[in-house]
Amino acid sequence: MKRVVVLGSTGSIGGQTLDAISQHPDDLHVVGLAANSNAKLLREQAEQFKVRHLALSQEAVGSGIPHGMDALLDLATLAEADIVVVSVAGVIGLLPTIAAIEAGKNIALASKEVLVAAGQLVMPLIQKHGVTLTPIDSEHSALFQCLQGYSTDQVDELIITASGGPFRGKKLADLQNVTVEQALNHPTWRMGGKITIDSATLMNKGLEAVEARWLFGVEIDRVKIVVHPQSVVHSMVKFKDGSVLGQMGWPNMRLPIAYALLYPERRPNSLKPWNPVDTPCLTFEPVDEETFPCLGLAKESVRIGGTMPSAMNAANEYAANAFLRDELSFLQISDVVRRTMLEHKTEAPTLDNVLHADATARAFARKLIDKA
Repeated sequence: MKRVVVLGSTGSIGGQTLDAISQHPDDLHVVGLAANSNAKLLREQAEQFKVRHLALSQEAVGSGIPHGMDALLDLATLAEADIVVVSVAGVIGLLPTIAAIEAGKNIALASKEVLVAAGQLVMPLIQKHGVTLTPIDSEHSALFQCLQGYSTDQVDELIITASGGPFRGKKLADLQNVTVEQALNHPTWRMGGKITIDSATLMNKGLEAVEARWLFGVEIDRVKIVVHPQSVVHSMVKFKDGSVLGQMGWPNMRLPIAYALLYPERRPNSLKPWNPVDTPCLTFEPVDEETFPCLGLAKESVRIGGTMPSAMNAANEYAANAFLRDELSFLQISDVVRRTMLEHKTEAPTLDNVLHADATARAFARKLIDKA
């Protein structure tokens, strides 16, 4: 029996995590739940799963639930927990992740921003404390599964697939007047607002490339992105002998979630298994980086190194949320990220510097948006 804390339990991934846990009552038991501010749903989840330990990122007046970063850290280091699921949106998951690792907890990671902002800090801590980090993102789960039994020195390329988002095939001229509603209309996945906007700009693939670089110890230029509209092949590994291994399945997050929580075991579930004859035509296309420059900006931040990935991530997070609030246009998202990166003075990637880079990048992005 693995005892699980879920940070971000009321979000899309958090809710699916609880669904996956409910299918394996003999293997998984929830001991702690945290949400952003939805105290009502958090209470309902706590009642369903008989959970006593709760926390909120933001105060919900009258809820009586502990709130703030200290409350999240207490939950992440809960004595009876074995594994902490980090599925909060944004870099807010960084400090709880580090605290959980230092407390000897295994990590199931869905918040890609944790490794984007501070992968050079988090991965050495994983080794130092002898814990495991299993990825929840379907793409990184696929890579993780394909790499079982292989060392990274045998790898030529990591190939991450992308659905192409709602604007696949469009050119810059077609995206001048994109609405929030159009950007949220993803063809394959149903996700939270910010990550859906990242999918529309293809920044999500840039962030995934950066995350893969740290997860698997492969240089950023050996992480490739290819558009695969059917979303059946979740990612592939090309080895130095030319062989390619891929992981396939229907686009359903419950399978990678269950794999991350139950690893190294595989347990039966109620999900419909993929059948190759149901999708006889799987296609792949190159990415149009001219129309979707966010992908290149994310990779460039890693080439620069230091605190630049943290600044890039913070600017994107702020800009994507500003677009959701109708404060800037769709095409201005990448411009805010690019200009913030140009402004940022890169420093060594200590925790204090990473957090400072995040804060200063958000402040600069705010100024740019106010002038837009």
